[in-house]
Amino acid sequence: MADQPTTSIAAALSAAQGQMKNASFDKVNPHFKSKYASLAAILDVIREPLAKNGLAVTQTLEGGVNGTLFLITTLRYGAEGINSWYPLPMNVKPQEFGSALTYARRYSLSALLNISADDDDDANIANNSKAK
Repeated sequence: MADQPTTSIAAALSAAQGQMKNASFDKVNPHFKSKYASLAAILDVIREPLAKNGLAVTQTLEGGVNGTLFLITTLRYGAEGINSWYPLPMNVKPQEFGSALTYARRYSLSALLNISADDDDDANIANNSKAK
């Protein structure tokens, strides 16, 4: 547990975040040549600080309306929880689904826990433009 007992998920998360570092960029995207942290690198960074502060994280799949499938990342502290929902692609090959699921797990964990897991390209890839 933390040095002082916490009474809420916000306090426990704050304590855990104070103990976390950003994940190391241990992979390179071959298409964009950008660096990013693998799911394993993210898990290595978060497991101990979460456990020391009584926090647990789960990632489950749940079906939605019209056959939509979501990855639900849940941060738990006792009876409290914070959920993050990430839609997954449907009607793709199993290997494509596996890649999309790993991508979703990485981004959901890093967003929920506020850690950096990839190079910041200032949204240039999303906007299909070059950095200035």
